[in-house]
Amino acid sequence: MSVSGAPTTSAEWRWAVRDVWTMGRRNILALVRIPVSFVFALVQPVMFVLLFRYVFGGAIRVPNGQYVNFLIPGILVQTTIFGAIGTTIGLAEDLQRGLIERFRALPMARMAVLAGRTVSDLLRNVVVLLVITGMGFLVGFRPTGSLISYVGASVLMLFFAYALSWGFAYVGLAAPNSETAQAMTFPVIFPLTFASSIFVPVAFMPSWLQVFARNQPVSQVAEAVRGLMLGVPHGHATWIALAWAVGALVVLAPLATRRYRRVA
Repeated sequence: MSVSGAPTTSAEWRWAVRDVWTMGRRNILALVRIPVSFVFALVQPVMFVLLFRYVFGGAIRVPNGQYVNFLIPGILVQTTIFGAIGTTIGLAEDLQRGLIERFRALPMARMAVLAGRTVSDLLRNVVVLLVITGMGFLVGFRPTGSLISYVGASVLMLFFAYALSWGFAYVGLAAPNSETAQAMTFPVIFPLTFASSIFVPVAFMPSWLQVFARNQPVSQVAEAVRGLMLGVPHGHATWIALAWAVGALVVLAPLATRRYRRVA
């Protein structure tokens, strides 16, 4: 406390961190108590792994001839991005049920609702990442990079997905309900994930599509993650992907915060 009795800046930050943790814990407990949604979040990436590994994999050419090593890093990137969509659905549901108005009436930091939601979805993504990594090893994925590089690749994709979650937070706050919110993310996510190097090398795409696919952020993240996990040269993809993530966070977080202030 200061001499005047007002809380100091450090005390305000401690309260804000506590409020963020409280909101994050509330979201995580919801997953624990209703695990069906979490199970379905795992089913989709598992199906993608099996589909592309055993159905499409034999028809897709990759430079080193080992498609499973090309596929799994891309699937991990896709999985973390899709996992960040949970921010959209969760905030839209809270807004639809009137919980945002109730949170506003509580003596809590204004940032806690958005930060708590994005942090809890980040933690959920960590669990999903571990599960899909294990699934990858079961189907033959064998990373040849160092353990430090593998961890660095995981942190990079999680950070990128976390940055995107702030954009999804904006969508969740702008949508009238959770169903519409989820539908609003597809026109953005599907072109970025499927017109990228997640599933196939960009060099095998039509020439008119290669310019977009090679330079868009998801491809840069996929190339960086793949290069780090496999220990192969990947140019400046890591730094470009990091720049995309930082830029997205700097732009999207203020937009989501401004939108939250308008609805709350």
